[in-house]
Amino acid sequence: MAVGLAIASEGGQYNGRLTLLVLLSCMMAATGGIIFGYDLGISGGVTSMEPFLKKFFPKVYTKMKEDTKISNYCKFDSQLLTSFTSSLYIAGLISSFLASPVTGAFGRKPSILIGGAAFLAGSALGGAAVNVYMLILGRVLLGVGVGFANQSVPLYISEMALPRHRGAMNIGFQCGVGLGVLSANIINFGTEKIKGGWGWRISLALAALPASILTIGAILLPETPNSLIQNSSNPDKAKTVLQRIRGTTDVQAELDDLVEASLISKTINRPFRKIIQRKYRPQLVMAIAIPFFQQVTGINVITFYAPILFRTIGQGESASLMSAVVTGLVGTTATFVSALVVDKLGRKTLFMIGGIQMFVTQITIGVIMAILLGDHGGLSKGYAYLVLALICVYVAGFAWSWGPLGWLVPSEIFPLEIRSAGQSITVAMGFLFTFIIAQSFLAMLCRFESGIFFFFGGWVVVMTAFVSFLLPETKNVPIEQMEKVWKDHRFWKTIVGEVDDEKKAYRQQGA
Repeated sequence: MAVGLAIASEGGQYNGRLTLLVLLSCMMAATGGIIFGYDLGISGGVTSMEPFLKKFFPKVYTKMKEDTKISNYCKFDSQLLTSFTSSLYIAGLISSFLASPVTGAFGRKPSILIGGAAFLAGSALGGAAVNVYMLILGRVLLGVGVGFANQSVPLYISEMALPRHRGAMNIGFQCGVGLGVLSANIINFGTEKIKGGWGWRISLALAALPASILTIGAILLPETPNSLIQNSSNPDKAKTVLQRIRGTTDVQAELDDLVEASLISKTINRPFRKIIQRKYRPQLVMAIAIPFFQQVTGINVITFYAPILFRTIGQGESASLMSAVVTGLVGTTATFVSALVVDKLGRKTLFMIGGIQMFVTQITIGVIMAILLGDHGGLSKGYAYLVLALICVYVAGFAWSWGPLGWLVPSEIFPLEIRSAGQSITVAMGFLFTFIIAQSFLAMLCRFESGIFFFFGGWVVVMTAFVSFLLPETKNVPIEQMEKVWKDHRFWKTIVGEVDDEKKAYRQQGA
């Protein structure tokens, strides 16, 4: 399994190759992203299908079909409807904290396995639902699955990949999200045409396919060397795995770093209490700020509610689903572009490009809708296509910046002693802010109308400035040497200081 591309050892780099085993492991883990993306895409599609609305949300269906006086922006304003979408994220928030001790004590693979199994159960319930309570219970189980998978999968990928390939490998998770969204949009477009009105059941049940791949893969593929060292007193097993995934026997330098990080991590009994200490302040700020900013880009407005948004501007049911397919295809393509260039251009460059792109398109869309879309009627076909094109440009900007990097950067910045806790905070914050946006968007659309795009555009300015001034570049930095970027940063070095006391004490003891 050591077939791959040779990587020369250079300053700060480890020996090794891009092996087939690493590729397979990261591809398997990336199906966790497909699960997440599929769910994001499928919920917006089925909630625009008339048979689904008529069965589970009849008040919304009646308002859409019969109330000719209601504003375009308020047709879908229903807290019960948004509860269907957002119940997953509250469950994900809680389960991401439950996943942290499992990931830390038993390894990354058990958390991935639990996530896959929970998602299988949730997809079965959703596809077989006969009432809204069964439907929402299925969403809750999906939330448990996504919580465990999103907590463990980015860690698994970051720990398996070599530093110089870590960016591209970890963006595989976001590529999976993009593929999941695209697949969901295509499936919704097809199932909407099924006569009899039961196509939404296929849409919900097909989530079991990527969940099965993730579950089987978690059983067959290896645990990360970092996790094996952390949970075992015998480093030989970790060394064997490290040699297999690197394709070389010369892994001592990397192994020494892993053992040292593990020894420090074992002195930490309460990582959630530890992470609030001053020395970890940069990582804690990023664990909260990055998922917050990722949500207030407004992307999940597009992802959850793209078909509803396109219906708001006057498109029919089938056309709105087809438009969502187009935006999903653009997003997936842009994410693959990001994977190709992230380890060359760096994280900050992509953040800046994407931020400018998202701001310009959101403001332009807001202006068009403010001038041309009233409370009744719709946009002309030409302007509807223009809005679709602008949304595609916006989605591309997100898909090569905040989309993949919002997962990549948090997964690579935490030292081992707080890594599981830090990732749990990142995932939980993502779920919390996703829940808030998902639960409030339809009401905000009704009240803000076209101003919703100016609202999110303003946040894009804030987050772009945040990245410019406070985020150090992390490309090509080994994951167990990441502390150096904070000590060299013009702002954070005043917070974390010049010396890591615990590592200094450990090295003095070993001298």
